[in-house]
Formats: sequence, C-alpha cells, structure tokens
Amino acid sequence: MIHIKTKPGLPSGIPPKLLKNAAQKTLEHQGVPKPHSLTVLLSDDSQLQTLNREYLGIDASTDVLSFPSGETDLETGNKYLGDVILSVPRAGRQAKAAGHPLEAEAQLLIVHGVLHLLGHDHAHPQEKTLMWKAQGEILKNLGLGHIQVRED
Repeated sequence: MIHIKTKPGLPSGIPPKLLKNAAQKTLEHQGVPKPHSLTVLLSDDSQLQTLNREYLGIDASTDVLSFPSGETDLETGNKYLGDVILSVPRAGRQAKAAGHPLEAEAQLLIVHGVLHLLGHDHAHPQEKTLMWKAQGEILKNLGLGHIQVRED
C-alpha cells in the first residue's frame, strides 16, 4: 500500500494517482515482493531543510529525502519500506527550469526517492551508474523517457 499525504495547508496540484503509480512502477521494476507499504509526503522547502539538517547535517533545502524503514506497518502488518518526502515548491522550480510539467518532475523525484528507500545510492560512480540506469528505465515505463535523469 502506498500512502500519499500532504503537509496541511500546502496546495500541491499533483494527482496522488500519478505519485502512487510512479512508486508502484519503481517497486515492480526492482522486484520488491508484496505485501509492502510506504508513505509519500508532499511538503515544502522549510520542512526538507529542517530534515536535511537534522538527519544529514546539511543546512539546505533539497528536492526529495528518503527515510528507509524495513519495519512492519502496525496498521496492515506489511513490510514498511519507509518515507519519501518531496518539496513541491522545489519540484516546481526544477520542472520550470527543465521545461517540463510539475507532474513529470514529481514522478521523477518519487522514482528517485523510492530507489533510495530500496538501498540505491549515487555517492560513488558505480552506484550512480546503476541507480541512473534503473531510474531511466522506470521513467521510460512511465512514459517519461524524454525526461533527463537528474545529476546530483
């Protein structure tokens, strides 16, 4: 089960169905066995900066953060993969700069965040190559093959 939540008072304009689909396609691509669950939180720059500072020691906002869990969801009994938190304002700015819709950027960020939940990273060139390859394949499956895989 994929839970989509929005920070109170934040207008996102992003259909939850798109985000759920992007997360589900990522899980399928990576062969994650069911049942499982995760949460996507649509938030803002301020919250992502706070979380980035508290958990990664980086006092700056970012577009997406992932917090892997691997515990059991108390409500469903499913494996709880973790949380993906997306800054909607940042996604909007990045979408505008890249010349594509916010919905496309949000899907890219969800794919990226879910891959992080599953253990992918891009700190080293070999890891980055594998992650970017997976990201590109998933975006293509979502009909977003024209979207450039972001370079962190």
